[in-house]
Amino acid sequence: MILRCTNLMPVRPSIHLFHWNKDEAAPLLAKLEKAGYAVVHHVQGGGLSVRAMSSACAVVIDLSRLPSLGRAVGSWLRGSKSTRHIPVIFVDGVAEKVAMVKQQLPDAIFTTHRRLVAALKQAITPFLTPDTPVLQPVVPPAMMQSYGARTTAQKLGIGDGMRVRLIDPPAQLIKVLGELPRDVEFDETAACPITLWFVREPASFQFDLMQHRVFAKRSKLWIIWKKGDRLFNGNTARETALAMGLVDYKICSLDSTWSGMLFAVKKSVMKKGAT
Repeated sequence: MILRCTNLMPVRPSIHLFHWNKDEAAPLLAKLEKAGYAVVHHVQGGGLSVRAMSSACAVVIDLSRLPSLGRAVGSWLRGSKSTRHIPVIFVDGVAEKVAMVKQQLPDAIFTTHRRLVAALKQAITPFLTPDTPVLQPVVPPAMMQSYGARTTAQKLGIGDGMRVRLIDPPAQLIKVLGELPRDVEFDETAACPITLWFVREPASFQFDLMQHRVFAKRSKLWIIWKKGDRLFNGNTARETALAMGLVDYKICSLDSTWSGMLFAVKKSVMKKGAT
């Protein structure tokens, strides 16, 4: 059975937009709403509901931030029969990252912010015209099949013989990280190629970040928080870090309790510091 968009005219077609930065998404939201769409904006990839998504006429995913997460959302949509036929439109992104998404979802639409409205109109026509046939979409391998063999340590970039700096690690650290590569060493004082900072005191995060942000210049800085924490989440980490010259470029679910983001110093800050 082919599912079609239930938002028929004159009701505004419903579009779900995934953009991981609220401020940067504002111009795009305005453009879509001006074009006559009712837009639901998602700033996190978690907590998605097939039921909530199934009535969408199209899903727009911005690849300029966290492209791996955007790719995961696209694959998740294709993994369910209820959302498989919804047009998926990817916007912008670095060429190398876009190529990886195209390899997994070759029949998705890839466009730019400037051409998005035209691409949307073309994409949703079959859903607003019942007599127009919809082609069978590509269903990529399940994410667990693609990445299930990787351990949490590998997702964090921890390899054989590496030294990892720990900041406020939980008592069950080894259980959280799972199987470790050979000869991995942990340190709580020396500089290391990877830093894992477990945020245990959300109230003091901004103050603590002023001290710990230096690790983003010296190593890979992972900021890790407890899932479901009402006082602290990925948006809190991103917005606070961005104000201090850091930018996130990867997200990882460590286990059922912990999630993390990988941060680096913004290029503009690096150049300014070099002059």
